[in-house]
Amino acid sequence: MTIAEQLNLSEINLDGSHAIAKKGGESVAYQGRKKAKTTNILPMTDGSGFIIASTGLIAGNRHDALNLKEHLQTAFKSMKRLGLDIEGAFFNADKAFDTKAARKTCFNHGLIPNMAENKRNRKSKKRGRKRLFDAEVYKRRFTSERTFAWVDKFRALLLRFERRDAYFLGGHHIAFAMINLRHLIDAQ
Repeated sequence: MTIAEQLNLSEINLDGSHAIAKKGGESVAYQGRKKAKTTNILPMTDGSGFIIASTGLIAGNRHDALNLKEHLQTAFKSMKRLGLDIEGAFFNADKAFDTKAARKTCFNHGLIPNMAENKRNRKSKKRGRKRLFDAEVYKRRFTSERTFAWVDKFRALLLRFERRDAYFLGGHHIAFAMINLRHLIDAQ
């Protein structure tokens, strides 16, 4: 039994995770909400909670949707290179990722964007047709939150002590591999 056989690619979930950086370093900046210097990573999970892609590290002083189009294009292309059939899948993300560029990127790669509408900074009603949104599919994003809880069990990833992005990202990739193996063992 392989991981590819266990993947549920009908849904792809995206969410972000901040880590407090104690020693500073690359891709680290002050996050007012956390009152500390942080760095952010955006993993993508399938409907079962397997981590199938991830972005690079992002400085914590910016919003999660910064350069999201480029990050999504890179992640979708890498999934397709691996032979994963993501066409027709729901792409679940929270309101922070609801941008015109993100929706367009999803449509261009054959995914159905399923993001709650971000109504901030809107003074009047949105014109045009209503956006696609399936609340039942959106509720199943919980699998990505559960996966993040498993990532948080790796104490070296909760607080960032590495100054180099490559070392910290490598630690995340090892944790992602261990979580995927845990899913695989639980499925047997």
